[in-house]
Amino acid sequence: MFFYFKLPTFATLKSIIMMRVFFVIIAFFFACLCNTFAQGDKIIGEYQCIHDGIDSRIKIYKHADGYRAQCVWVSNLKMEDGTLRRDVKNPDPAKRNVTNDKIVLIDKVKFDGKDTWGEGKIYDPTRGKFFAVTLSFKDEKTLAVRGSVAFIGKTVYWKKLK
Repeated sequence: MFFYFKLPTFATLKSIIMMRVFFVIIAFFFACLCNTFAQGDKIIGEYQCIHDGIDSRIKIYKHADGYRAQCVWVSNLKMEDGTLRRDVKNPDPAKRNVTNDKIVLIDKVKFDGKDTWGEGKIYDPTRGKFFAVTLSFKDEKTLAVRGSVAFIGKTVYWKKLK
């Protein structure tokens, strides 16, 4: 038996090579994109914050198109008479009945691709005020949380537990 085999032309080889290069570029792009999302998710977890002598636990999780931080435990939840402390200074009257262990502290924070999260707001329940916020890791287990107005701000550090 004799098989006839036709050699591919130069144009056919060129188009095959171009398709392979195109697929390699697309695969590289998606790998970089997935890596960026994975770095952004590094912030997700539970943190300990000791601020003004009050110990609290804060959970950071994905929410909508960014990240949110919510208090899940606070050491001084109950007042001296046994009633639960509430967010009485919140500028939104609908949220003034929320207990201190359920307050959303940070909202709408987005990863900037450079190991920093920003564009969101941080809420200070002791004053009932919102500030611009920037989050970044000081080291693997320490999150620097900086709230500011214009160029004036304060940084507190949260210890990553989980």
